[in-house]
Amino acid sequence: MSIHWQTLAFSELTTSQLYAILQARSEVFVVEQNCPYLDADGADLNCHHLSAWNDESQLAAYLRVVPPGLKYPEASLGRVITTQHGRGQGLGKQLLVRGIAECQRLHPQQAIRIGAQHYLEKFYQSFGFVTVSDIYLEDDIPHVEMLLSASTRSQS
Repeated sequence: MSIHWQTLAFSELTTSQLYAILQARSEVFVVEQNCPYLDADGADLNCHHLSAWNDESQLAAYLRVVPPGLKYPEASLGRVITTQHGRGQGLGKQLLVRGIAECQRLHPQQAIRIGAQHYLEKFYQSFGFVTVSDIYLEDDIPHVEMLLSASTRSQS
């Protein structure tokens, strides 16, 4: 099955794409993780949205590229998901590689700071992210802040 990748500003998303993205984020973060929270946090309007779609036009993977100053002083990647349609195909790793590259393209010379779920810390470390905080709870889920420096990014 082939995958089509795209990065779009919020205003470039079609209503069908936006619906699929919001539905997938709710399925993963609210239903699967049993974590009621407000996903539509107001940040999406100012972000770029990296998505992977399969041959049936189903969302397979997604993340948002958050500009510096919106969530953290640095640029950020957030709402990172692989859907049921994309799991088991290595799309999570492809998503991170592409997300870091898109962040570099959109926000050159910027470090990337993320709030990662603690159980994914080693996954993000494999891309060069370094843990820069103690474990904290966000929506009752253990998280850590991680940073990928601009100098590390330019080497990868």
